[in-house]
Amino acid sequence: MEKPVKTGEILFIKSVKDGIPNRDPLADSDARRIFGEDDGRISLSDVSIKRDVRDYVLAKHKDGGPEKRFFVYIREQRTDDGKLLGRERLAKEILGLAGRDKEKDQVRALLDTAFDARVFGVVYSVKNANFHQTGPVQFGWAHSLHPVETRYVQGTVVVPSQEVGGGAESSSEQGKTQGTVWAGYTLPFALFAMPGVINATIATDTGMTQDDVDVLLEALWNGTLHRQARGRGFQRPLLLMHVEYNDPFFRIGYLEDHIKIHPERDAWLSGNSPSSVQDITLNVEYLSRVLSAEGEYGDKIARIRYWVDPELRLEGSLPGDKVGLW
Repeated sequence: MEKPVKTGEILFIKSVKDGIPNRDPLADSDARRIFGEDDGRISLSDVSIKRDVRDYVLAKHKDGGPEKRFFVYIREQRTDDGKLLGRERLAKEILGLAGRDKEKDQVRALLDTAFDARVFGVVYSVKNANFHQTGPVQFGWAHSLHPVETRYVQGTVVVPSQEVGGGAESSSEQGKTQGTVWAGYTLPFALFAMPGVINATIATDTGMTQDDVDVLLEALWNGTLHRQARGRGFQRPLLLMHVEYNDPFFRIGYLEDHIKIHPERDAWLSGNSPSSVQDITLNVEYLSRVLSAEGEYGDKIARIRYWVDPELRLEGSLPGDKVGLW
């Protein structure tokens, strides 16, 4: 029998170059700012991170995997005539592909077959059936480790929206035969730190397994590389840490507050701010002391694993097991 999932914490650090990974529609699609202009940091929502995970799992396990346990429930799927499938249709399709559409307990069957339902939770509300399950995995907002100054840029698409016709044309028709102008915000380079928690008690309720934890960690790393969309920039995972605890009701919390980046604030606000991974160093000395086996929380920690990009410079050494990249 597989070992039960332990309560744990996740610390994930990634970089973004030449784009904005999570735009704010209330700010002309500029970067999200929840700290205010004076602070300067920008943020990514947990929804954005979960989308990266789901897209990766969906791409890798289109058929649900060998045990039909890795379907993705919250996804965009359309009918042949272009209509988006609703929650009920999506659930029926997954259960049909898994061969479990005839089971009496459809909620349990959905949790057993849909990876994202087991991990992130699910809201299922259709006619004659309502169900809400909190997920054992929750992510906080990812905040930049430094102030960020975005840039407003413009460009031109040379392909016209309509073919050029002969004869005289009105000004509006002429506009359709010309290239279109695009404009938007971007940022040259930024680093983000995202916290996450895993609740062992809720994991038991949803049926989340250790295999699910491993797939989640893989999807955080590779999903960052996999997901592509114009304007999101080129993203790169740099450090992923998973801390497991002996006590299911304990966690240290706010691991992201125990790291620092060099250079510090003033350099990022200068005209010569860092523009690549090679320009920065991550100080993990304080984090290492907090997680040390000899430290205050040493007896609480069951296991530490971490994955690190070989080009990321660390000041200090991390405790635990360094794991090879996927």
